[in-house]
Amino acid sequence: MTLPSGSRLGPYEVLAPIGAGGMGEVYRAKDPRLGRDVAIKVLPASFSSDPDRLKRFEQEARAAGILNHPNITAVHDIGTNASDGAPYVVQELLEGETLRSELASGRFAPRQAIDYAIQIAQGLAAAHEKGIVHRDLKPENVFVTRDGRIKILDFGLAKLTQTEGSANVTNLPTATEPGVVMGTLGYMSPEQVKAKPADARSDLFALGAILYEMLSGQRAFRGDSAGETMAAILKEDPPDLSATNQKVSPGLERIVRHCLEKNPERRFHSASDLAFDLEALSGTSGTAVASRAARPRIRLLWPALALAAALAGLVGGVLWMSARRPEPPFYRPLTSRRGFVSNARFAPDGQTIVYSADWEGTPSRIFITRPGGRESTALPLPSAQLLAVSSRGELAILLDPATDYNLYFRRGTLAVVPLAGGSPREVERDVRWADWGPDGKSLALVKQAGPRQRLEYPAGQLLYESSSWISGPRVSPRGDRLFFWEGVPFNGYSLTVLDTQRRKSVLGPMWADFWATAWSPDGDELWFPASGIGGGNETPIRATDLKGRQRLLERGPYTVDLADVSEDGRALVNLFFDQPEWNVGLLSGQSRESLLVTRTDLRMVDLSRDGNLLALRDVYPEGSGVWIAKTGGSPPVRLGDGVTHGLSPDGAWVLASQQGKLLALPTAAGTPRPVSEGVFETIRWASWFRNGKRVLVWGQTKGKTGIFVLDLESRDPKRVAPEGYELVAGGNALSPDGRLVAARSPEGQVMLCPVEGGEPRPIPGLVGFFAPAQWSEDGKSLYVFRLGAVPSPVQKVDIDTGRATVWKELTPPDTAGVALRVVAMTPDARYYAYHCQQYLTTLYLVENLDAWRRPSFWSRMFRGNR
Repeated sequence: MTLPSGSRLGPYEVLAPIGAGGMGEVYRAKDPRLGRDVAIKVLPASFSSDPDRLKRFEQEARAAGILNHPNITAVHDIGTNASDGAPYVVQELLEGETLRSELASGRFAPRQAIDYAIQIAQGLAAAHEKGIVHRDLKPENVFVTRDGRIKILDFGLAKLTQTEGSANVTNLPTATEPGVVMGTLGYMSPEQVKAKPADARSDLFALGAILYEMLSGQRAFRGDSAGETMAAILKEDPPDLSATNQKVSPGLERIVRHCLEKNPERRFHSASDLAFDLEALSGTSGTAVASRAARPRIRLLWPALALAAALAGLVGGVLWMSARRPEPPFYRPLTSRRGFVSNARFAPDGQTIVYSADWEGTPSRIFITRPGGRESTALPLPSAQLLAVSSRGELAILLDPATDYNLYFRRGTLAVVPLAGGSPREVERDVRWADWGPDGKSLALVKQAGPRQRLEYPAGQLLYESSSWISGPRVSPRGDRLFFWEGVPFNGYSLTVLDTQRRKSVLGPMWADFWATAWSPDGDELWFPASGIGGGNETPIRATDLKGRQRLLERGPYTVDLADVSEDGRALVNLFFDQPEWNVGLLSGQSRESLLVTRTDLRMVDLSRDGNLLALRDVYPEGSGVWIAKTGGSPPVRLGDGVTHGLSPDGAWVLASQQGKLLALPTAAGTPRPVSEGVFETIRWASWFRNGKRVLVWGQTKGKTGIFVLDLESRDPKRVAPEGYELVAGGNALSPDGRLVAARSPEGQVMLCPVEGGEPRPIPGLVGFFAPAQWSEDGKSLYVFRLGAVPSPVQKVDIDTGRATVWKELTPPDTAGVALRVVAMTPDARYYAYHCQQYLTTLYLVENLDAWRRPSFWSRMFRGNR
């Protein structure tokens, strides 16, 4: 509610409104006691009941109130409006304009930019000495008075860095917990974008971005969307200043670059240091305030000009409101702990958010949170993964979820439990996915049924069945159809839409995430992360209608998973800022387990028989490089292009593939040689027999996919396992005598397939995502591990009886969001190596996702609406 002129706030008389912002309305007022004009910021009464917003407002007043510096806005008083209880803060009244307004006229001369930067740095230094970090420094929060003095505004986002009880800030609370991004995109530091704690160095990054903009006339970090801007802050350096302003000296450019270091440890250590370097560069000492002549103002013909401006404003306002583009997507982080968020959904109220996560290596739990809340709350449930939330407020969950391949693919017992509290009610076993229908009563679910997967909707009624994986089913908002992904993870799959009459339409094949897709609010489109389209690790978010016509919603920062979309178009997305790969083990010459390769973008796939050599491959993009690493800590060596499969028995060669061709690359001096060409269209995995005359290949030949033995002389592939059987990339599937292959059946049973023909036989007890690591030297036992699980016991299993003993439990140094992918051993089980992939995600709420890309009113008028 706007306060009228003449109203009173305590002893202050309101004269006129000045402006409004996210933290309240600002008025010009008179202090009759001292006979001076002041500025009063008032938090609206409608917001004063919000504890978080009220706390931030009070912090702004108290933080600024303890600061006394000529470059920081002075706070005189705080109080409460007697009529509606709205709090207010009284500040000095400033005459001039914001730095943003000054930047509208273009770049500054270096002398002026340095002058402003020195004053900002000195103001920050005073705040940092009191333990206060601004965290939202930007041109809008920097005021330039008429005499050229800088005033830093708005400490409402300040954060105390000193401990409680310090002399200066004993009663000043922290407003925002780590993990909540506070600040303005484009001036935020990389640590703020990642929802990490901000300190004084974060303010220096923002000051560097402001100084860059003053010198170049362009923002340091910008993109067509919020996602692109975030990616630029995290990965890119702004263009050289010399390219846009030749008057910028190399010394000044070095200072700007020093402020904009991605790693806070490499920035200036303090604002005082920065101010000192700027002063030395400009040849000044102390605060240099350059007086500027007042800009000329036109004072004639005001009545006519006012009338013309009013008419132009009226017409222009109508056109602008119709044609302007909506605000770009805004990302608000909801989590801050280290680990993996496996799923997230909006609750029926549209504000509560339910998600499941594996934090710091602990078993999966289910949490609830709200935007702007201080922290997440764990629900009093056993280990479980969230599947869906119904319109009636019930959760579909997986109890004791077991990892089947990686952290995304899990299987367990489907149960239902009220969000308000209660004990889970078990519904069905061996379930992988589930979603609620719009009535909040019926469930769509995917379960394993022998070698096939069943899609049921409602539960118990078969809707679709497939020998391929069925993943991520979601029922449409109207309940008349559902979609799901069908295929093999990371090896080709299609987005399929099925109505309740079992009419099927395929919108693929698409290269998209195999699980992270949602219906648009109106149910007319599917929104999905389009993996592999954006280039690098960026993942655009796209929409497709039911005829397969696509449009771009958001270019996307880094790798992104789309978890859910609300009725008003907000989205829950998971962002991957870090996906390191760890190669750990004990090799020849070592006395204890250690990190084997320092690089986190290489994946170990094999270990030589003597424990002296590792074969590795590039993680992204797959097939870009074949690598080896020797014991002793020497850096990895790149041998050439291709996908690494394994080492020859003597360790002299690495077997690799390139577009269906097998080749051998020497691990020492030598020339690569072809192994096969024109036999296979695709190769997923390959390994040598010990005699070096044959190769085991899991791939496609003549349109048939399967496991084959290729004789290198006859070049004739022979199938050795039934259709649908799979090998696991990594480890050793071949028995020492070359007579048996350990493969996994479509039912998930580890089977022994005779190379020379015959029926496969199961190894008793090995059902699930078990993978072979190595055969015992006598060929009577197989060392196996479970894919994905961490910590993971490696078992020695008798192939005839199934009797298992634990050989070793593998636990990497960091278990947060970690999945085990490959284990390799020497035949004598003396040396070993294992590979883990780490999924570190942050859950974000994204607003304006759809509005940003939809055509404007005028573009629809002139171009036609699709």
